[in-house]
Amino acid sequence: MNFTALLPTFLITLREGVEAALVVGIVMAYLNKAGKSQFNRWVYWGMGLGILTSLGIGIVFNGTLWALARSTQTYAPVAKQFLEGGLGIVAIGLLSWMLVWMTQQAKFLKKGIEGELSSALQTANGAGWGIFGIIFFAVLREGFETVVFIAAQFQQGWLPVSGAVLGLLGATLIGILLFKWGIQINLKQFFQVMGVFLLLIVGGLVIGALAHLDRGMGLLNGLLAPTQSLCLTDPGQLNGSCFLGPQVWNGQQVLPDRQFPGIVLKTLLGYRDRLYLGEMVAYLVFLSTVGTYYLRTISETTPSNTSAPESPQP
Repeated sequence: MNFTALLPTFLITLREGVEAALVVGIVMAYLNKAGKSQFNRWVYWGMGLGILTSLGIGIVFNGTLWALARSTQTYAPVAKQFLEGGLGIVAIGLLSWMLVWMTQQAKFLKKGIEGELSSALQTANGAGWGIFGIIFFAVLREGFETVVFIAAQFQQGWLPVSGAVLGLLGATLIGILLFKWGIQINLKQFFQVMGVFLLLIVGGLVIGALAHLDRGMGLLNGLLAPTQSLCLTDPGQLNGSCFLGPQVWNGQQVLPDRQFPGIVLKTLLGYRDRLYLGEMVAYLVFLSTVGTYYLRTISETTPSNTSAPESPQP
């Protein structure tokens, strides 16, 4: 069994989960310091419903892909490939935005949340709902990004789900270390290291999303032929593809991406043993734009919350 499929969702869920844990910990610490611990139940309700809603969205996405994979309808395989490619594009956008946004907003995170809490507590009848909303949307945001990524990786089976569970457990442990036991962790370095891994994983997702769209175009072209051709290039020339142009790399005999160490490189760096011109260009464009912007943001930003805020009492 290929356990390397666990790695991407483990790393992403770990990072996303730690972000959610920071929000929860900051809220709990603030309520405890303000003597408002009676509102803690609203925090728990927000966490629970945010997780359940994320799971529901994931079930819908993956259930749809599962149904399409087993459908006998003529265009079901085409729809599956396009849906996986579309989910991949959405995941790329969400994760790239989150990567840059979190880096930019890290030093303002605690102050911003405490400001929202202060406003919520001043509302006589809606304080609980205000706290619930802060937690619910924080957890849902991180959970939604994760389930979209898992859905985009559906072709790897249920191992990505297992990786997500392990990542969630790891994030929970880090949250306990920070806010219950008061152990100091350099969150700045944690997010920077995880950010580099995430950048490379999303770069691989760029290649994967294009591969799904290319297969979808090829299947659709086969159904429509010989009346018309939708391919941008002739798949018969230079071992090319329907949508991505000529092949520029074939390492199936040298470094196959289904065997070690190629499978690890595929999981963490986006390596493919067959690479087409369109995939190579998109990968390089992604790294040179999002990657450069992210690294520049790191160099310009010095988050102040490199350790846990005051820990709430159990």
